[in-house]
Amino acid sequence: MVVRKKAVENEALIEKISKFLKNLDLEYKNISNYILAFIHRSLVNEKPDFAPNHNERLEFLWDAVLELVVTDNLYSDFPKKTEWELTDIRSALVRWRNLAIIWRQIKLSENLLLWNWEEQSWWRNNDYLLANTLEALIWAIYLDYWIIWAKDFIDKHIYSTLDNILENNLTKDFKTNIQELSQAEFDITPHYEVLSETWPDHNKTFVVWIYLNKKQVWKWEWTSKKKAQEDAAKNAFITIKNDLWIK
Repeated sequence: MVVRKKAVENEALIEKISKFLKNLDLEYKNISNYILAFIHRSLVNEKPDFAPNHNERLEFLWDAVLELVVTDNLYSDFPKKTEWELTDIRSALVRWRNLAIIWRQIKLSENLLLWNWEEQSWWRNNDYLLANTLEALIWAIYLDYWIIWAKDFIDKHIYSTLDNILENNLTKDFKTNIQELSQAEFDITPHYEVLSETWPDHNKTFVVWIYLNKKQVWKWEWTSKKKAQEDAAKNAFITIKNDLWIK
């Protein structure tokens, strides 16, 4: 009975992912790569027999594939821009906020595999998680068809957001913005401090404060230390710009 249930689950999963890939006009040779791209570590913790591996370790490879394609495009398209300008533009293109927006446009969250508690929580709206899974999908395409198909996907769904990024001056993240603003306005540099870490090791939550001249300006709580810092910087930047912070 257990074996039969597992077989049914696998068949349903294959059908679900196959339908998703078809809607994206993506052919595949090895469906298991694409399934792995959508498996969050929480599912491995809950059902190790059903999902022995998750997509997080793939970040080492998928970051390289995404940045290679974007870097090559920018280098060719903007021959007069400096290295630093190209770096800022590339960062904006591959930043998790931009990737999360793209994720929602192609409805990837409907296929993300999480454990039961997270299925019922805000995890499916976690931008950082969604961005990582989009990058994992790029990895699966790369393994199936190497760089050509991965480049086609990146060009169509990610590099195509370049005009919007340039038109709206989105080439700098909030950590860069708050540093430049605080140095220009107050001649001080922001300092980030992790005040606490909660939850088990596989699913921690970090509480981060941002300080300006030893004054707490804003805190943020998230499951990624990096994202907690970025969101704290975002809210601090808005606070200062609206004159709600006094030196």
